[in-house]
Amino acid sequence: MHALTLLAALLLGFAVGLRTFTGPAVLWLVRHGGAWAYVLGALALLEYAIDLHPGAGARTQPRGLIPRIVSGAFCGWAVSSSSTGAFIAIAIVVGAVSAVIGAHVGLAARLKLIATIGRVPAAFVEDAVAIAVAVAGVYSG
Repeated sequence: MHALTLLAALLLGFAVGLRTFTGPAVLWLVRHGGAWAYVLGALALLEYAIDLHPGAGARTQPRGLIPRIVSGAFCGWAVSSSSTGAFIAIAIVVGAVSAVIGAHVGLAARLKLIATIGRVPAAFVEDAVAIAVAVAGVYSG
């Protein structure tokens, strides 16, 4: 059980490194529903649109990285909230650290994709990967 929860935190955090709101949106849409799920889903869609703009901020700079760390930590907390103290803290750290890793890995992959298929198609591929990883995270834990 704990291993699957940490896997969920890891995958959701990684997805958050690619797209800040995708992890929480998928998590809430699948597990909780309600108004917050739709708000998070709308924020995720807005983020996809903003990401297409050439002037979008860099995800590995503090302005882009801090929200990802917070979102990854939130996902770690959310998937472990039925556990107790120390384990919740571990899941929060796993979510936050994997968000940082996802941001850096995602940027490197995105730059290679841009050189190969162009800026907009690369963004769509990254969106799809973020969604797929988030869905895998939700269903793994």
